[in-house]
Amino acid sequence: MGLSDITARLRAAEAAAGRPAGSVALIAVSKLQPPDRVEAVLAAGHRTFGENYVQEAAGKWPAWRSRFPGVALHMIGPLQTNKAKAALDLFDAIHTLDRPSLAQRLATLAQARGACPALFVQVNTGAEPQKAGVLPDEADAFIAAATRLDLPVTGAMCIPPDGEDPAPHFRLLAAIAARNGLPHLSMGMSADFETAVALGATHVRVGSAIFGDRPARA
Repeated sequence: MGLSDITARLRAAEAAAGRPAGSVALIAVSKLQPPDRVEAVLAAGHRTFGENYVQEAAGKWPAWRSRFPGVALHMIGPLQTNKAKAALDLFDAIHTLDRPSLAQRLATLAQARGACPALFVQVNTGAEPQKAGVLPDEADAFIAAATRLDLPVTGAMCIPPDGEDPAPHFRLLAAIAARNGLPHLSMGMSADFETAVALGATHVRVGSAIFGDRPARA
């Protein structure tokens, strides 16, 4: 598999769902991938990437951005409050807004900067205790509170529980986004992105199917 195969599958999924070609953004998840693999995808013309770790992203993307104009970088991993400032400097979108303390910190920083990346509220659709994210029955209130802070909340994100049918989780996320007027849905990964597209995803996050299995983190 690789970028061309995943892009072809994404175009087919869009067509099957009656959606325009290119209406779903493919986020190539490059965390922990060897530089040569990422550069190959950049050289092929892809420009939308996802990273999980602020420090890792800071160490590699400024140089790549100078060589490959037009990169859009998405933060898709948990964001520590003490790394929020660095994240605002690095990322075009943050998919993991998940708690009031982070919302307040981002709001303070955004006011000082006069700008803020697009924000997605992470919803813990499976109510898993080990997983980050706002609980579904608390999502409406959290989105309203973040909006009152003048944060640019434009979407919602979820990671369904391992081993479960992802479709009910995607439908739940879509319903939360719809009733809160959020146009973007970040859902679907390598194993289930076609289902996500059928249920309204605007952003899918695909890593190993594009780059190959990633090495273990040191």
